[in-house]
Amino acid sequence: MQIPLTPLEFARRARKLYATREAVVDGAVRLTYAQFFDRCDRWSAALQAMGVEKGDRVAYIAPNTHAHLEAYYAAPQIGAVLVPVNYRLLASDFEYIINHSGAKVVCVHGDYIGAIDSIRASLPGVRHFVALEGAGEGWIDYGRRCPPARAATGAEIDENDLLTINYTSGTTARPKGVMITHRNAYLNVMGILAHHHLTPADRYLWTLPMFHANGWTFTWINTARGMAHVCLRLVEPKLIYRLIKDERVTMFCAAPTVLISIANAPADVRAGAPRGVRLFTAGAPPAAATIELVERELGWELTHVYGLTETSPLIAFCEPLAEHLGLSPEERANIKARQGVELVSSGDLRIVDADGVEVPRDGQTLGEITVRGNVVMKGYFNDPAATEATIRNGWFYSGDAAVVHPDGYIEIRDRFKDVIISGGENISSVEIEGCLLRHPDVQEVAVVGAPHSRWGESPHAYVILKEGAQVTGDELKQFVRNTLAHFKTPQWVSIVDTLPKTATGKVQKFMLRAGTSGISRQ
Repeated sequence: MQIPLTPLEFARRARKLYATREAVVDGAVRLTYAQFFDRCDRWSAALQAMGVEKGDRVAYIAPNTHAHLEAYYAAPQIGAVLVPVNYRLLASDFEYIINHSGAKVVCVHGDYIGAIDSIRASLPGVRHFVALEGAGEGWIDYGRRCPPARAATGAEIDENDLLTINYTSGTTARPKGVMITHRNAYLNVMGILAHHHLTPADRYLWTLPMFHANGWTFTWINTARGMAHVCLRLVEPKLIYRLIKDERVTMFCAAPTVLISIANAPADVRAGAPRGVRLFTAGAPPAAATIELVERELGWELTHVYGLTETSPLIAFCEPLAEHLGLSPEERANIKARQGVELVSSGDLRIVDADGVEVPRDGQTLGEITVRGNVVMKGYFNDPAATEATIRNGWFYSGDAAVVHPDGYIEIRDRFKDVIISGGENISSVEIEGCLLRHPDVQEVAVVGAPHSRWGESPHAYVILKEGAQVTGDELKQFVRNTLAHFKTPQWVSIVDTLPKTATGKVQKFMLRAGTSGISRQ
């Protein structure tokens, strides 16, 4: 008899094998796996008592708390579809996503109750509003409704049933709801476990938002291996280092911008941090300089992974090989900055030109990353036109521009929309960013194309300097000119204090492009 491929299988196994092991740490709250799943079961019953049935959507707006983590089991095991929402959005975005998804129940952390209260009259389809913390008038108290009076009734799950609807960032249009099935998520988890060794002794720190592509599925990966989930509600370097030390953390995931803030924390904050911590980075191509910094200064082992919300999400892994060990730290970092090779579970990954033909393995010819296989989404929720535009002839088109090196490792050069075309030349913003991050005074950088009267557009670099640095924009231009082809040198360099970012740490380049005409340039 076949058993459906679903992350709920990991929960079933963990209940049996890891019941007495520590499952969750959230401040003063400490739960064993037996206690954690008991809470999940009781909340499943509470949802059913509210009228939630198989296929109904349950939306969550919350940081990384134990209550949020419980949703990844409580909702699916009764056949409901979880809708994790980016909590840093505006109330108007919450309104659109909740209504578009058709959520019947909305579960909200106390910090966002005010935002939801301001739009409640515009949410006609929501039957129940649940306060995960900080209950107010008209809100169901999560703590008091758990336990309910009766046990939950399990649902029969098909592996092609929807597990979650994850909304894209919506930087250029309305967010799209990515439909992830139980099978999609299960195979993503198995792919990571095949490539990366984890054990019940590992302890995982939640630096990555759970809402972001289901926390890259570590909401289920950790449980599959009986690891401890150490919750982190605020991404702040001092707190991260304290938890790594106090909670004996062995692994975490983070976007490159988060890594930069961690690696550049003051020496007294970094003091005593254990070496050997493992981490995954994704969300934007990390600069080789950032990788060198993390591995050299902290002694941590960094692995670059790649994927998209639409691919469940991970489809590539920068797999370390024995022959890499003999390389210099700089050469090794250059390889680790690549997106790598396809996961064993993700399907066929190809880089193709405009005619759909695979590009040569020369490390130079640009093409688009495409994939077909078990982790590609079911489609965009209630948006067949967008689905057809993105999945063509069975292939998902990513929009990422990449090259293939002779060893088969792929390397993203840009999003196609971020490629700068200057005087007919294609310029990779990622390449310029990687160059500038090798300057000893540069902490963070983002490069976009800005209008130019002669060349059409030219690179504009926005740079955050390290504390106390005095380097000028002209000096940074010369640094690039000394390293890269002259036409890649930024026409403008702006020294800034901050960069606009999403909740997952990605720089919002569309905001930089929109504001270039009004920003003073050095």
